[in-house]
Amino acid sequence: QVQLVESGGGLVQAGGSLRLSCAASGSFFSINGMGWYRQAPGKQRELVATLTTDSNTNYADSVKGRFTISRDNAKNTVYLQMNSLKPEDTGVYYCNCNADVYPGLLRRRYDYWGQGTQVIVSS
Repeated sequence: QVQLVESGGGLVQAGGSLRLSCAASGSFFSINGMGWYRQAPGKQRELVATLTTDSNTNYADSVKGRFTISRDNAKNTVYLQMNSLKPEDTGVYYCNCNADVYPGLLRRRYDYWGQGTQVIVSS
């Protein structure tokens, strides 16, 4: 019922910046919290940043002060501005959202994931 499409990944040198975007589309009642997660090679997926509908943010300690999550509610789009990138930021970045949908007569709440976008930071 919800499709998430990420964009903005790529190859950047250490110290550089990237901006990731994730647009939600489909049939849903509401998009609630949205966030970004990442998975480095050989590691588990980890939280990067989340943003609630009332603008509360949560960041991984490793990205505080460097990354900023923001949202355009009218476009159902979440962004991740990444500055001062480090090689350890390399990984596949996944967008996540929590949405209320109507798979039938009753409204249900589910989590959805995008397909991921690759970020590579060279030293």
